[in-house]
Amino acid sequence: MVHFNLSSVLIALSLTGVHATQSWHNTGTKSGWDTYTHENKGTVDEVTDQKYKGSTSLRMTQIHDPSWTGRYHSEAVKYNVYKKGDTGFYGFAFRLQDGWQFNPAQEFNIAQFIADFTNLGCKETYMPSTMVWIEGNQLQTRVKYGDVCPTTSQKIKTFANLKTVTAGVWHRVVIQASWKSDSTGYFKLWYDGEKVVEAYNIPTTVGDGRYFQFRVGLYANGWHDHGYEGTQGTRQVWYDQIAAGSAFKDADPDGWVETTGGLRFQNTYDDL
Repeated sequence: MVHFNLSSVLIALSLTGVHATQSWHNTGTKSGWDTYTHENKGTVDEVTDQKYKGSTSLRMTQIHDPSWTGRYHSEAVKYNVYKKGDTGFYGFAFRLQDGWQFNPAQEFNIAQFIADFTNLGCKETYMPSTMVWIEGNQLQTRVKYGDVCPTTSQKIKTFANLKTVTAGVWHRVVIQASWKSDSTGYFKLWYDGEKVVEAYNIPTTVGDGRYFQFRVGLYANGWHDHGYEGTQGTRQVWYDQIAAGSAFKDADPDGWVETTGGLRFQNTYDDL
């Protein structure tokens, strides 16, 4: 497996005359991330059993443990992905395990933007803004705005029941956001190439201007927040082609292909 960094992307694209705006890209490997979360029995593994492109993907596993009272994160973490005032695209491909049990009221988060607010001295330590999750078999997302402290000042706008998620196949998510704390922001989400959220003139992030991380992975938040449901105590999600940039093609898992000379755009996109 050949690993790419931003420099190799810029070189490869300069040879083809295409202007690169991709800020980072991961081809389903453990290299290139800033850190990982894998609480209790959770794991983050680079594997070859499933992949969207190339030869590897990241497999995130969490195992329910009735004696465990903490949370259930298994995520790959990229620091400093956005701050208030930025605009960008963020994408990834994911695959639920074969036979994934869709419990109607059970939530599993699959991606989130999060920042450390411990220094504020209030109830929040790490607080997520936008999250993408599955509730039952429905894809959901949200934006969070307002003040971090007190927590009663935090406001959430949820975009619910966007599409039905199927198990055992790869799906693609691309987000575009103008991160504003006033009503000048916008938020869009594409699922398998279909735009399912398009909201303008809304706040999309909190007033604090610090950087947020981007995390992809399985966070079984429903087990902690609402209690374990169903009979499937081991959950696995695979991830591949995780990226961010200033154009849709930069973040789209279908927008890039690997070549012997580096990465190149596979498709031509209209401005979105």
